[in-house]
Amino acid sequence: MNQPTPAIVAQDAVRRLPRLALLLFCLAYVIPGFIGREPWKNADIAAFGHMYELALGHASWLAPTLLGQPPEFDALLPYWLGAVAIKFAPSFISPDLAVRLVFPLLLALTLLSTWYGVYYLARTQKAQPVPFAFGGEANPTDYARAMADASILALIACLGLGQLSHETTPSLAQVAFGSLGFFAMAAIPRRPLAGGAALIAALTGLALSGAPAMALLFGAGGLVIALLDRDDEEAASVSKQLPIYLAAMLLVVALALIFDLWHWRIQDLAATRWPPFGRLFLWFTWPAWPLALWTLWRWRRQLASRHVALPFWFMVVGVGATLLTPSSDRSLLLALPAMAALAAFALPTLSRSVSALVDWFTLLFFTGCAVVIWVVWIAMQTGYPPRPAANVARLAPGFEPSFSLFAFVLALAATLAWAWLVKWRTGRHRTAIWKSLVLPAGGAALCWVLVMTLWLPALNYARGYSPLVRAVQSHMDRPGCVEIFGLSRAQIAALRYHGGMDLQWAGTDSKCPWLIV
Repeated sequence: MNQPTPAIVAQDAVRRLPRLALLLFCLAYVIPGFIGREPWKNADIAAFGHMYELALGHASWLAPTLLGQPPEFDALLPYWLGAVAIKFAPSFISPDLAVRLVFPLLLALTLLSTWYGVYYLARTQKAQPVPFAFGGEANPTDYARAMADASILALIACLGLGQLSHETTPSLAQVAFGSLGFFAMAAIPRRPLAGGAALIAALTGLALSGAPAMALLFGAGGLVIALLDRDDEEAASVSKQLPIYLAAMLLVVALALIFDLWHWRIQDLAATRWPPFGRLFLWFTWPAWPLALWTLWRWRRQLASRHVALPFWFMVVGVGATLLTPSSDRSLLLALPAMAALAAFALPTLSRSVSALVDWFTLLFFTGCAVVIWVVWIAMQTGYPPRPAANVARLAPGFEPSFSLFAFVLALAATLAWAWLVKWRTGRHRTAIWKSLVLPAGGAALCWVLVMTLWLPALNYARGYSPLVRAVQSHMDRPGCVEIFGLSRAQIAALRYHGGMDLQWAGTDSKCPWLIV
């Protein structure tokens, strides 16, 4: 039989993931990592330094600088968001916390846009499962909702999302607006007004976040896909979609020219870059990449269809930027939402044996990681086992561990929730299409919560600059300006924020009593 689609899904398999459970799960992943920590090395505190300078009025809002140095990322919007948060935050909220209260909204936008993008893609005719001879196939709306739920689980399960998505850098803004563009291009055929507004906002946000070229590539690819793949249920014809795409891309070009955002960052594709790229790709995008490849194979007869072509194009652009630009991991971050979307479309074609293999591997891997995190924490608190305690002392010399009852309770609750989730997954329940991704997403969230609770004091000490700044200040017995030489943006930001120092670049005529090199 010549099947129009490889997806064979019954109505019983598309029961919805409980909304409250999904919401609490997303909150448990988003909030840890933003609350309770200080700015970390290197990109995190460097970006915060530019925001802090803008808020204090020490730099131009159209050309942010840090002691005269331009930012590493040619972005504007992320620094504006952080500076506005600092300026309007109440006095009892520290500037770095004010910034970290705004940037979680960008991560939430990433998750929400991915969900709705996959929902609209799964509603297209070519993405629907095979109709059964006597009925009982999945309802289109229920099927789309279940696929969207699966995409969120696949995205949270990606190992590379954790740290970079919880930093206050332009990278998070780029992935948020990239995801918004993904949703917009998926929704425009059915919701031209909402999709068009989202597309203009997304491409504009990408351009102002330092990625105008990627915005144009996303827009051009989406336009080509709209021309090639047409759905009978489209509310907006291609002739109506074309002006929206062109207007959004012209706006990107105009903004990039006005704010001088065009900069050549392409590097030579040397053979020496392939091995590190391969290692980065394998762990950073796990477990989405094998599922995405399986989707491309099983849906190979529908590669030109929107539900496959659109996430595939977004993934190709992100992977290409990873190979050709210096910030490889931050560029690859933009490919994760699209890769998660492709991973979701693999689920209707997976056999039970493959799903069981995913479950067992995930169970062993994340349970082992959780055990390691707990053992290291116990070693920090008690000195036993001695080897982990010695490793912590070597990596963070001078660190004095402290016990937090609140963090301990949160970590214990997350561990018990993981045990319950494993028990639920291994029990006999009705089959749901998203069940294969519950343990990968739950395991990734568990380890992230454990690290951000049990290990947070040690990470703040080792990855923050405040201990170093305090050590520098302890040797300065009289006030005065400080000259600096050879310091990075992150170190300058730390000295200005944590130390409140009046910094100046070292020159031939020394006017300050102190010099830091």
